[in-house]
Amino acid sequence: MLAGRRPGVRDKVIDTISTEIAEGEERIRLEVADGVAVLTLCRPDKLNGWSWESSRQLGLLVDRIRFDPSVRAVLLRAEGRAFCAGIDVTAPGGAVTGATAAERTRNYYEGIRWVHERFAVLARLPQPVVAAVQGYCLGFGFELALMADVRVAARDAVFALPEARLGVAVDAGGDLRVAREAGAGWAKFLALTGRRIDAATAERLNLVQLVVEPAEMEDVARALAAEIAANAPLAVQGIKRAIDAYADAALPAALDRVAMTAGLTLASDDAREGYTAQAERRPPRFTGG
Repeated sequence: MLAGRRPGVRDKVIDTISTEIAEGEERIRLEVADGVAVLTLCRPDKLNGWSWESSRQLGLLVDRIRFDPSVRAVLLRAEGRAFCAGIDVTAPGGAVTGATAAERTRNYYEGIRWVHERFAVLARLPQPVVAAVQGYCLGFGFELALMADVRVAARDAVFALPEARLGVAVDAGGDLRVAREAGAGWAKFLALTGRRIDAATAERLNLVQLVVEPAEMEDVARALAAEIAANAPLAVQGIKRAIDAYADAALPAALDRVAMTAGLTLASDDAREGYTAQAERRPPRFTGG
């Protein structure tokens, strides 16, 4: 659930057109060595909370990976005690605006579509992506992890899609990807309740492939990425494309519905009430408006 200025509006707060990342403003860091590109979420003091700027930087860095012939696999990891605890509500940008409710909904819809495009760049990389998940993996963080091809979780990892509790839709397609991996029933169970699940449950639902002790997680994930990188790249990339073509056959149309539902809910009174109630630490009073 994103809140921020409409992407595409250039100002001093955020510039979605720029291809530069200002020093000290890194949300994600890229390092390449031994055939593996390592993408690190590097705002541990914010529990690696996500923002419009995070989405912009993800797209930029993944484009660099795509055309780097030395990269044969990608490791997506995070610094600190959380993989990503969801949206950083303190990030610059303010609320998406519009002269009317319809315009505001439209602006949210276009904004979420823009985020989908950035995430798709990661999901559609020719090189396989291994995600290493520790601690909180909530909301946008869970959706980001689900973009990876293989997920390794520390035993202390916690997963959830809490958006409905705030009055908004699951806006980056995480519920669709849970349905793909675990079935529609589990997708509805997690997205409609907002419940948290532990790493063992996530493994049982096929949402993660390996669960290891926290102290071992980094080494296991790096070794897995290196193992993939050591295999024949044409074969590896062809296998990934074939499986994705089968598994994601209905995804594009469904994601457009996700963006529209996200636009409607983010512009709603219920969303305002959900965020206010969370800040005030009280149960929300939703009205359906």
